[in-house]
Amino acid sequence: MHSTMQDVPLSVRRLLEHGSTVHSGSRVLTAMPEGYTEASFAEVAANAARLAGALRGLGVGEGDRVATFMWNNQQHLEAYYAVPCMGAVIHPLNIRLPGEQIAYTANHAGDQVIIVDGSLLAPFTGLIPHLPQVRHLIVNGPADPAVVAGITGPEVHDYAALIAGQPDSYDWPDVDERQAAAMCYTSGTTGHPKGVVYSHRSIYLHSLAIALPDVFDLSAADCVLAVVPQFHVLAWGLPYTAFVTGCWLAMPDRFLAPEPLAGFVAAARPNKAAGVPTVWQGLIRYADATGADLSSLTEAVVGGSACPPSLMADYDRHGITLVHAWGMTEMSPLGTLSRPPAGARDREAYRLTQGRFPASVEPRLIGPDGSVLPHDGHSVGELLVRGPWITAGYYQEEPFADGWLRTGDVGLISPDGYLTLTDRAKDVIKSGGEWISSVELENLLMGHPAVLEAAVVGVPDERWGERPLATVVLKEKGSVAFAELQDYLAARLPKWQVPERWAFVDEVPKTSVGKIDKKVLRARHAAGELDVTTVG
Repeated sequence: MHSTMQDVPLSVRRLLEHGSTVHSGSRVLTAMPEGYTEASFAEVAANAARLAGALRGLGVGEGDRVATFMWNNQQHLEAYYAVPCMGAVIHPLNIRLPGEQIAYTANHAGDQVIIVDGSLLAPFTGLIPHLPQVRHLIVNGPADPAVVAGITGPEVHDYAALIAGQPDSYDWPDVDERQAAAMCYTSGTTGHPKGVVYSHRSIYLHSLAIALPDVFDLSAADCVLAVVPQFHVLAWGLPYTAFVTGCWLAMPDRFLAPEPLAGFVAAARPNKAAGVPTVWQGLIRYADATGADLSSLTEAVVGGSACPPSLMADYDRHGITLVHAWGMTEMSPLGTLSRPPAGARDREAYRLTQGRFPASVEPRLIGPDGSVLPHDGHSVGELLVRGPWITAGYYQEEPFADGWLRTGDVGLISPDGYLTLTDRAKDVIKSGGEWISSVELENLLMGHPAVLEAAVVGVPDERWGERPLATVVLKEKGSVAFAELQDYLAARLPKWQVPERWAFVDEVPKTSVGKIDKKVLRARHAAGELDVTTVG
């Protein structure tokens, strides 16, 4: 027996049409050196139509890749809709990757047109000789005329001039919902970055899911500060779910340092936010030091890497709840989000987990021998996932053999569906046959009043095979002895897990999306570049 339900394609076009009509008055706010600009969703849709017309005039057709090299702003949002809705594929380039990796991803994706913010044009020009297939460069906003004049190769256009005079409507095609709409690349911590292609269907379903009350909890009554970059897994889907729900978007553009970001919060008055821990650490330090007005914020979703409990406590003091989330580029990115269940007695314990899986994400834990482990809150294994917004394979590579994405994360799952990650598989420290969680050590160390940041890696040890090395960044004017930090950990952990090797560092190395880059620390240790002290 077959149903008689209508089979309407789940496409980005439907999100655009809904948001620009039902929520036509909702706004996108873009930070400027002073204050911000704003545009309605109806205006964004009209400009998206103009941009699509202009791109078609430049020869962009179905399936062609249009890249962006941009901050989070109104024009980037317009491209997010124009490109997939016309049947092409939007590819936000990660502006924080090394130049050779940016060129690799643009060439691997086959980008033919790139939209570049004027403030990023000067550094981008060094990449142009390495991008032979790029035919058109579209510059958004003011740029140095000398830089523009010096560009050879692709034809250069001004964004505003290019779309001026184009019709404010476009005959959007009805694309297959399984057709590619967007693509992002992993941050390339090992080897070349890998491409992940998102379909119209996966974006549509993901946009519905993250709006749910137990996830981002978004409605037309909200204004969300999207600090997470649009090149980082499509800003976690916020540009698309905004048009589903009508929530306003506050886009910080290039003003991400604590002072201008705090000023934007005070001016735009967002009540919700999303970003990585390093951003929230800098913002709260600035607010504590200056009394900056963050009073409009009620909660912020934190993803990209584990959020230290001490950071949650810092925001609690300001009446702002940090909400843990976990996901991956391969997952669009939503995997879990941690809101305590109704009536939970130990709400803090739930908050510190990575969170609960939504209905569309199916998890599995496997042991070293490949056996499937129970979700009993005790069994630790590698996490596998599958679902309708999780990639089945990387771009131009073979699909995953068994249909499950191996996340490379190690953890446990409670009977009520909450995930606790203990480490990345490659970062777990195996000492004398026992496992030590580097994440747990880091979180505990960052709870010490003198410690700003900490990163822990495993290093070779003749007796135990491997032992933890703790690297520590002190707070300004902070002072502490390594022996005191050992005692601090020993009061909270089995003694055999407490590191003997310690080093102070000026900063913890980070990847382009704000995660601790442990391969850099391991390499610095192997090269003898860290001033390591052995205690006890």
